[in-house]
Amino acid sequence: MAEKLLKKGNEAIALAAIRYGADGYFGYPITPQSEVMETLMEEMPWETTGMVVLQAESETSSINMLYGGACCGKKVMTSSSSPGISLMCEGMSYMAGAELPCLVVNVIRGGPGLGTIQPAQGDYFQAVKGGGHGDYKIIVLAPASVQEMYDFVGLGFDLAFKYRNPVMILSDGAIGQMMEKVELRDPVRRLTDKEITEKYGHWATVGKPASRKGNIISSLSLAASEMEAINLRLQAKYQKMRENEVRFEKTMCDNAEYLLVAFGSSARICEGTLEIARSKGIRMGLLRPITLFPYPETAIREMLPQLKGIMSVELNAGQMVEDVRLAVNGAVPVEFYGRMGGSIFSPEEVFEAFAKKFNL
Repeated sequence: MAEKLLKKGNEAIALAAIRYGADGYFGYPITPQSEVMETLMEEMPWETTGMVVLQAESETSSINMLYGGACCGKKVMTSSSSPGISLMCEGMSYMAGAELPCLVVNVIRGGPGLGTIQPAQGDYFQAVKGGGHGDYKIIVLAPASVQEMYDFVGLGFDLAFKYRNPVMILSDGAIGQMMEKVELRDPVRRLTDKEITEKYGHWATVGKPASRKGNIISSLSLAASEMEAINLRLQAKYQKMRENEVRFEKTMCDNAEYLLVAFGSSARICEGTLEIARSKGIRMGLLRPITLFPYPETAIREMLPQLKGIMSVELNAGQMVEDVRLAVNGAVPVEFYGRMGGSIFSPEEVFEAFAKKFNL
């Protein structure tokens, strides 16, 4: 039977990792996500499920440990916060190039640089546009609650193995540190090497039977024509993600004349803005992207005939707004409102900015 507990978002990530059958967690402490590893250490899953939990020497070590574990077809994950994720980007590019599944959690803090430990959303570009090198993409899930922090661990692993690709849960310090009721799902049994092969194919380095050649996993190809062929295959895979994995949530959008677009904790704040707008007779709706890649651009475009304007609301200098504008392609005005460096806006501030920008 599912349990219901009061937990922080970071704690929910750790509990979900155990219950969804993660084989290994490799991480390095950094505020505001350190409770992920701390909770795993307290739970001691190596005694119950056999899960490996290891504090690595650095974030660079962490992501390369994921590379090794993923090569063996194991469910491996790490978590960090903004500067730590920057150090992992090279490894994520390697894993995308080698087509290896893994789960990376980023609990964003204010930046740039070491910045502050307060919540922000300034890592949108890094996650969605590719913080590392080359033409690669990762699936990016943006939770807006502690329950979604928990649920997206299982979803993230499923998508990572479905597409043999890194998946990121892009959260922030507010959701990582806040406490809410979370329902813990029934535990998932960890797969054996044989079951991994049967379910996901014969790509993993789990031992070579006499019936096939050995598996070689690499992101290196010195011949330009071969590298181009690999890239074309990857781009076709990313297109399948766009076709099949877009997730979003609409609130009060059926008769909306104005639309707010926000993700994560910003979307939670904007729910209050909707109430203010509706109380004043303004027909406002909210579209919350759940996948930041692939982005719900079609969902935005489908609403354009009924809209007079859109405002992207973010805890940064204006990043997701570029994807909103690409989706809209000039059909209606698109404005932006945001705060930076760990400062959080209120529902009232968002409404005041909206009213000013659209002269209401």
